[in-house]
This record gives sequence, structure tokens and C-alpha cells, in this order.
Amino acid sequence: MSSLMEIQAGSGEPLYNIGVVSRMTGISMAALRAWERRYDFPESKRSVGGHRLYSERDIIRLRWVKQRVDGGMQTAQAIHALRHQEQTGQPILTEGTSDKRKQGLDEQFYALAKLESGVKPSYFASLRERLMVALINREPQSADEMLAEALALISPEGLMLGIIRSVLNEIGEQWEQGKINVATEHFATNYLRQRLMMWMVSSAPARGQHTILLACAPDEWHDGSLLILGALLRRRLWPVIYLGQAVPLQDLANFAQEANPSLMALIAMTEETVANLVDWNRSLPDVASKSRPIVGFGGRIFVEKPEWRLSVPGIYLGNTLEEGVSTIEKLLRS
Repeated sequence: MSSLMEIQAGSGEPLYNIGVVSRMTGISMAALRAWERRYDFPESKRSVGGHRLYSERDIIRLRWVKQRVDGGMQTAQAIHALRHQEQTGQPILTEGTSDKRKQGLDEQFYALAKLESGVKPSYFASLRERLMVALINREPQSADEMLAEALALISPEGLMLGIIRSVLNEIGEQWEQGKINVATEHFATNYLRQRLMMWMVSSAPARGQHTILLACAPDEWHDGSLLILGALLRRRLWPVIYLGQAVPLQDLANFAQEANPSLMALIAMTEETVANLVDWNRSLPDVASKSRPIVGFGGRIFVEKPEWRLSVPGIYLGNTLEEGVSTIEKLLRS
């Protein structure tokens, strides 16, 4: 484990050529050249012959960034995070991190996803407003351009948690209040659903064998939060099977028997749909008797009316998407 103090104390003398650094960090020479060209990271020196030379401090910083990239972060975001922490004096954790330290690292990951380093809260608010306007006016090209601009500064996690989550909620509220019609609500919601699905299927290859099965309760058609949960988990490199909207319990039971997931997450948003989960153990008797897979549940109704948490068998995943991901990871790791 290396602290910020240890990184700062590391020798800054340029000693190692690019081949040695590549072997020491596990980063290819092509990637090292690309990182320097694109991000000016690290700021390597040059020998008399013009060859790159790296210091011990450069190697420690490169290892830190590689760990974040291996964990699902974008390279640019990991480098931004490192520089932000060096500027603010926050601790930097590297290999050998204990479970307790790793928990702190996970919390740090979510904090970065909510508010990216160097990006002001007002920028998030501006992006949310611009995206809402583009979708309500049925202008997908404008929405595409806005998201492309945002991804230059914000990670997909930050975009999902800081922008898309709020826009999905606002779209639903405007439809319920009669401010937008059904067609516009469907257009806007499906536009965002497609983007979330893209992030889910385009993430790095999953690791491990703890498959997570995600499904909405019977008759539950609002799956925006479930899609975000799935995309966040895939970005964290968990294997995810996404069943989506309105899954009948018997079909869920048959599918789970064949897929053999380690955990099932069931989502309900209203009292009408959460009522369908109260007796899920009758439709999935094998799951109930063997306690495998683990069954977790969540959704807006459990936040608005906490008493429903006592009526549904299983483990409550939490009030927010961040809590949901954290709870799922803790359950699977334990």
C-alpha cells in the first residue's frame, strides 16, 4: 500500500527506460506513449538520445492509474482522479489494499462518479436541463451531441448518476403531471434506455463467476433505475443477466434454475407492483428453501413507504443506486 506522502517522497530522478517501466507496471509501451501524448501523463523526461526516462514516483503513479483502469474506470478519469487527489492531499491507495481500505476506495469511486474532479455542480445542472430540453423537443441529434460533450469530462458513471437518473425521474414526473404526452415520454425514456443498454453491453469483459440476475417485478414496466444498476455493475466488471421489465415469477423461477445466478435483484416502483413480490417465495420454493441465489429487492416504493421492506422476503438493497451496488458487492464478496 502506498500513501500520498510515499508517492510524493518517491524519487523523482529519471532512471528507468520505457521497456523497464512497461515490465514493472504491466502497461504496454504503446499505452505509455499514448497516455503521454493524449493526457501528458506521466511527464517523463528525455535522455540525451531522446528516449523516455521515468522516475520511481512515475512508476507508483502509473500503477495507481492502472489499478483504476483495470477496475473499470476510463483512463482519462483515472488520471484526473489521481491529479485531483494529489492536489487536495487525499490518500492514494495501491496494491496490497486491505478489505477495509478497499471499502474506502469503493466509497471514493462512487464519490467520483457523482461529482467528477474539476467539474462544477452547475455544469451537471446545465447538462440535465439541456438534455431535458433536447428530449422533450424530440431532438435526438442535439441529445447525442450533448452526451458526447459530457463524456469528454465525465465518466459514464458520473453521467448515469449525476444526469440520466435525474432526467429519467423528471420525464416521469412531467408525464404524470400532464406536461408531456405519452409519445414524448416514450421517446425520451427509450432514448435514455438505449444509451444505458449500450454501456451495459459495451463494458469490459466481466470477471468472476458471481452472476447477477436483474428483473422488474411482474407488471412493473419502469426499468430505468434497473438499467442504471445493471450498467454500473457491468462497469464494475460483474457478470450481469438483464431480464428487464415485467417478468412473471414463474418465468423468473425457470430462468433462474437454468442460469444459476449468485444473486437476483428484483425492482418494484409502486404499491401495485410491489404487492406481486410479497409471495415470490411461493413461486420460487427452491430459492426460498436453499437461500440461493441471494434475493435482494429495491425501488422507489421502498423509499416512499418503508413498511413494504418488511413484507417482501429477501434483503433490502438500499435507498439509492449507489447503496444498491455497494450492498450487492458486499453480499457477493462475503
